[in-house]
Amino acid sequence: MTESTAGTVEPQDRRLLRRQMLADDVYEAIKAMLMDHVIRPGARISIDGLARDFQVSSTPVREALARLESVGLALKEPLKGYRATPLLTLAEFDDLYRFRRLLEPWAARRAAELIDDDGRARLQAELATAVEPTSVDYAGYRSLTVHDNRFHLLIASLSGSEQVRLAFERTHCHLHIFRLHYDRDIGPEVLTEHRALVEAISSGDPEAAEAAMNQHIDNSMSLRLRKIYE
Repeated sequence: MTESTAGTVEPQDRRLLRRQMLADDVYEAIKAMLMDHVIRPGARISIDGLARDFQVSSTPVREALARLESVGLALKEPLKGYRATPLLTLAEFDDLYRFRRLLEPWAARRAAELIDDDGRARLQAELATAVEPTSVDYAGYRSLTVHDNRFHLLIASLSGSEQVRLAFERTHCHLHIFRLHYDRDIGPEVLTEHRALVEAISSGDPEAAEAAMNQHIDNSMSLRLRKIYE
């Protein structure tokens, strides 16, 4: 961003900043509609309708939908426009958790083997950002969703394997999991399990770290989520 000699932001930069802020706001608003099923899974998404609702041009709406497509929440169909992606099927859900069971316990074990003071500080700093949900909609859960993604990505990063981190990041599993409509009174349980993971990894105990991650994933799959499909 350029500045004039008086230290003020140039007009063209202010316009770019306002445009970026507008695009981000539209993105978050549409994401919330998808997460809360205001836009139903599989439903067509009207660019013109959203632009009218938000009182903006179609440009930030199109930009937001392109970003949402990249994280798997929207699907662009040739000559038809965008649709909301369906919820995970049971087979897709099981596949996602098989993937997590292969990847994340190993990452937690390896992170415990490699942990140093910087890694411990990063884990504690991320844990400090976690707050319990304030309501049962996406607005109330957004902070926990963002923390959950950052927390698991951090553990993958601390494993020392960039490929493992990228593989987890590409799943966008935190969004697809939180998008499922289930009993969302889970904040305290998730944070308790995150604290156990931080303790095990920070102590440099690979077996405890692996066991804590296995328990965390099993609880998420079996106790909190799989009952949706029953």
